[in-house]
Amino acid sequence: MFAGPIPYLTMPEIVCRIVEVCVFTRDQSAPQYLLLQRAHNDTIYPGTWQVVTGSIDIGERAVDAARRELKEETGLAPTHFWVVPLVNSFYVAADDLVHLTTFFAVEVSRSKSPALSREHQSFEWCSYEDAKRKLVWPGQRRGLEIVQEYIIGGQEAGNLTEIKL
Repeated sequence: MFAGPIPYLTMPEIVCRIVEVCVFTRDQSAPQYLLLQRAHNDTIYPGTWQVVTGSIDIGERAVDAARRELKEETGLAPTHFWVVPLVNSFYVAADDLVHLTTFFAVEVSRSKSPALSREHQSFEWCSYEDAKRKLVWPGQRRGLEIVQEYIIGGQEAGNLTEIKL
């Protein structure tokens, strides 16, 4: 018998505690995507550009966390809301955790400017091409591609994944 953990059974825990929200507006001739720049004094990825990203509270549904994070990080309210058919993943070595993140998309009115939380220092409305260049994480770029193709592009999958507000 083994005296301790069985080597092949010791593995990272898989958790789903994070949501990502791709925010866009169609108020101009082409869609504009909202990117947030993390504060330079933040301990997690300072200065990087990202979509709205946040934690799911204990007992909270992912869809409710996405709405809450949108409000907390931008002060904006969605006019339309979708589940994007994408689950991102990443590994954190310090915690030995594999994170799965649920990806959402929201359309907002451009008439109101984002009110940033302390974790962000700047925002920018970007074209699809500019947003794709600025995003650091491949999963967020892939989420942007899916939003552009299926939701903005009017594919049937975009209609099937819309959440009624």
